[in-house]
Amino acid sequence: MGSARWKRGPGRYRSTGSWLRRFVLGVAVAMLLPLGTTIAGIGAPASAAFNPAAFDFWVESPMGPIKSRILRAGDGNTNRVAYVLDGMRAPEHLNGWEIETNIPEVLARHNINVVMPVGGMSSFYADWNAPSEFFGVPAGAGSSTGSGILDGFAGGPGKSYRYQWETFLTNNLRWALRDRLGFNPYRNGAFGLSMGGSAALTLAAYHPDQFSYAGSFSGYLNISAPGMREAIRTAMMDAGGYNVDSMAPPWGPQWLRMDPFVFAPNLVRNGTRVWIAAASGLPAATDPASFNTLNGMGLESLALANTRAFQVRMATLGGGNAVYSFPPFGIHAWNNWADEAMRMIPDMSANIG
Repeated sequence: MGSARWKRGPGRYRSTGSWLRRFVLGVAVAMLLPLGTTIAGIGAPASAAFNPAAFDFWVESPMGPIKSRILRAGDGNTNRVAYVLDGMRAPEHLNGWEIETNIPEVLARHNINVVMPVGGMSSFYADWNAPSEFFGVPAGAGSSTGSGILDGFAGGPGKSYRYQWETFLTNNLRWALRDRLGFNPYRNGAFGLSMGGSAALTLAAYHPDQFSYAGSFSGYLNISAPGMREAIRTAMMDAGGYNVDSMAPPWGPQWLRMDPFVFAPNLVRNGTRVWIAAASGLPAATDPASFNTLNGMGLESLALANTRAFQVRMATLGGGNAVYSFPPFGIHAWNNWADEAMRMIPDMSANIG
């Protein structure tokens, strides 16, 4: 690419009225979140939980060199592989699942090779239409403030170049893992939280030979529903200052291609095993009384409404390839997602490789 790149180193159904009320509440809370607020479970902690058993794996891509963290299966096999996707505030040093949870180690104990892509803040792991910018002002014209629209004028990943994460995950990384580590490039699993949940379904929908399994935790699975684009716009501005219009033009083919509600027939036709989860938005006993918890409640309510709509959509298609999990307690936070991963892992283990 000719442009400068960011520098990187080598249940049961509830009534329609119930989930509709949750949708409206979730949209309202998401739209009212003040820019600069750290969303519960998304912000990086002061110190990362670096796992010395994992190793850095750098791969060239159209975006420049991209790091993934690899944790090998406990029994040494190279046949069983899972891609573990981060949320909207994905940092550039480690994947959130390594920072916040022990889920990578649990996967390795289940004899699954763990691939943790690093970076991609607000990317939805998609191939973007253009580099993120606002009003035609090139990236780097401003300085970072920590969050919000002013960060849209600062430099950063996906701003001086175009995000091409789907290409990276399904081409550059896939074949590098095969050629350099001997990993099986077929019948892999993918799962993630929030942004990463909807992205996992997208990867499986359009790359069925690579992904036989996809898991979505608190994903936004009906992004063309009323109010969703603007809710995502607000979240992306807060998570690094990214412009949703640079990702995909409104309501065009590129946007609809990203919408799990729209591409659900692909998942049914492919026979992809999918694990779909969203909690109630009610705090668990371990969630503190705080403003972050309140934010997490609203975001999870929005994810739940999206997920219920997706469930209904799959049912109309006759899709018997989905498992649904709707815990009675849980907000948009890492403790919820780690618990959900523990429930999912045996099912994924049986459907990959």
